[in-house]
Amino acid sequence: MATAVAPRGGSITVRRNPAAPWRHLDIALFVSTVALAGIGLLMVYSATLHKQKAAGLDPQAFLKKQALWVLLGLGAMLVAMVVDYRVFRDFAPVIFLGTLLVLLVVLSPFGSSSKGTQAWFQLGGYELEPSEYAKVALVVCLAAYCAQHRGDLDLARLGTVLLLAGVPMGLIYLQPDLGTALVFVAVLLGMLLVAGARPRHLAALALLGTVGVVAVIQLGVLKQYQLDRLGAFLDPQNDTARAAYNLHQSVTTIASGGVTGKGLFKGSQTNLSFVPEQHTDFIFTVVGEELGLVGAFLLLALFALVVWRTWRIAALAKDPFGTLLCVGVLSMLLFQIFENVGMTMGIMPITGIPLPFLSYGGSAMIASFFAIGLVLNVHMRRFS
Repeated sequence: MATAVAPRGGSITVRRNPAAPWRHLDIALFVSTVALAGIGLLMVYSATLHKQKAAGLDPQAFLKKQALWVLLGLGAMLVAMVVDYRVFRDFAPVIFLGTLLVLLVVLSPFGSSSKGTQAWFQLGGYELEPSEYAKVALVVCLAAYCAQHRGDLDLARLGTVLLLAGVPMGLIYLQPDLGTALVFVAVLLGMLLVAGARPRHLAALALLGTVGVVAVIQLGVLKQYQLDRLGAFLDPQNDTARAAYNLHQSVTTIASGGVTGKGLFKGSQTNLSFVPEQHTDFIFTVVGEELGLVGAFLLLALFALVVWRTWRIAALAKDPFGTLLCVGVLSMLLFQIFENVGMTMGIMPITGIPLPFLSYGGSAMIASFFAIGLVLNVHMRRFS
């Protein structure tokens, strides 16, 4: 049996080694993540059950696919936990170049398009969306670079950071995928704050970003449906393009659940498919209608637990790379949770960002599990 050297020159088995990674698995983070995925399975099944039956199709089709994604996600999380997280730091340049290559290929004739968006590869009956994995790749690459220059991010190095984030962000916007591009912005800002970027540089970035948003709107860069969504959010009462239909149905569905909800699989709005894309972007409406305020609160409490444990692990990390890795994952998840839940209630514009671990879809599920696996990895190896 392999051994480790004891403090007084003796030997102890790895099984009893207090620094062994498996001894420091964050059970709370692991269990809460799996619990969220389990709730997601129920919500996806409820959102698609009656619609599938009405069409004469397999009522469990979406449930089976989502279950497969969860299993693959658990496998990806296991891989991220087993491989020392510092290995990803060493391969950051390769990860970055590989991400750019895949994002370029998906924009080529090899990529598949639907409803004006070209963002995935069609593999038989399954879709692979590179932008979801690009979010995790960005976290790894920014963490590797910023850890190397933590506390010394001058203007030139800040420019390098912006280039690392800006190039893949631009390729994703060309798909076009505004929602994922916004996630990139959240990750970038969160990591710069912790990496020690100078306040005047952050203020300049905020000003530049504000000017950029105004310019994008005024110069007609946004697609018409994106402008319609923004207009529906700012003034839903005067919406003439019916872009606020999703929002109206979403708010109505959540409100109909009351305090305790109508019961699992018993939501009338859900069963009648009043909310478009309910099993993907608007999955939170199923929670609100069928589980009510109590269920929604418990779901958000689980998300809060994931956020807290991730922040705690960032604080306990033994090196700057581990800290920044956790902060990047935290920024990514926190923005997606706030934006997705917020848009279903009308306090955020509709952007098409999935709710982590709940929304139907394979790429987002696997990428989110892998990201949590990296966080668990940092905690498991904080003594080695």
